Amino acid sequence: MVALLGLIWGGTFMVQKLALGHLPPFWVAAGRIGFAAVITVAIWQMRGGRMFTTQETDWTRLGFVSVFSAAVPFMLLAWAQQYVTSAFTGVSMAAVALIVLPLAHILVPGERMTLRRNFGFFIGFAGVLVLIGPAAFASSGSPLETAGQIACLAAASCYGVSSIVLRKLPPLDPVGLAAATLIFGSCMVIPLAFIQHGLPPTPPLEGLALVALLGLVPTAGATLLRIVVIRSAGPVFMSLTNYQVPLWSVVFGVTLMGEPLPGSMVWATLLILSGVALSQLGALQRLFGSKTV
Repeated sequence: MVALLGLIWGGTFMVQKLALGHLPPFWVAAGRIGFAAVITVAIWQMRGGRMFTTQETDWTRLGFVSVFSAAVPFMLLAWAQQYVTSAFTGVSMAAVALIVLPLAHILVPGERMTLRRNFGFFIGFAGVLVLIGPAAFASSGSPLETAGQIACLAAASCYGVSSIVLRKLPPLDPVGLAAATLIFGSCMVIPLAFIQHGLPPTPPLEGLALVALLGLVPTAGATLLRIVVIRSAGPVFMSLTNYQVPLWSVVFGVTLMGEPLPGSMVWATLLILSGVALSQLGALQRLFGSKTV
C-alpha cells in the first residue's frame, strides 16, 4: 500500500498542474475533495455507515484530522503550485518524513528515534535532493515564490501533524474515517472557494475529467489507503511514501511528458531505497515474515 501511494501521489502534481490551467486553485481543491466525498460517502453507506467501532468516540480529534489531512493541504498546494517549481514541491513533500519522526518519538508509543532510524531518514532525504538536483531551489521568477514555498512546507507540516493525531484516534471504520475526512474538508474548502473566486467557471470537458481524476484516485482512493497504513503500521512507516513522490514524478515526466532522464536518477534511487530500508528495517522484516530486530 505504501508503494501504491507513492505511485499515485507521484503523478498527482502533474495532473493538478494541468487542472490549474482550467480552474482557479481553490476550485481545483474543492472539486477534487467534493467529488471524492460523494464517492466515499456512497461506499461508506453501502457498508452500513458506521464510524466509531467501540463506545469510545473523539469527534474533536476527528475534526482536526479531517481539516489538516485534506482541506488545508489541498488548498495550500493548489495555490502554491502557481508560484513555485514542481521540484520544490517534491522536496517539501519528502520533508514530511523528517517532520513526523520527532513528533512520533514524543507522542506515539513504539515510534522511538534511534541512531539507525535517523541515519536512514537522512540518507533517504539526501536521495531526494540528488534526484531533483539544483533545480529544487531554482527560482520560478514569481514575486510570490517565497509565499508559495512557505505554503508547500505548511502543507507538509499539516500532513505530518495529522498523521500523528490520526494514529491516536479510537477504533474507527476505515471507510467511515475516510468519508468523515472528506466531508469535513468539503465543508471548509467549498465555501472558501466561493469567497475567494466566486462562482466556478464552466471548464471544458478536459478540465472536468482532470478534476474527476484528482477526486477519484489521489483523493478518494489514496485517502482510504493512507488511513489504513497509518492505523496499521504507524505514521513513521507511512511517511516513507513521501520519499517516493519525487521519484515517481521524475518517472512520469520522462515516460509521459517526454522530459530528459536525469543522470542522477540511479544514484538517487539507491539512496532513497537504502534510507527506507535502514530506517524501517524492523518493520520491513515483520512485513516479509522474518524475525524482528
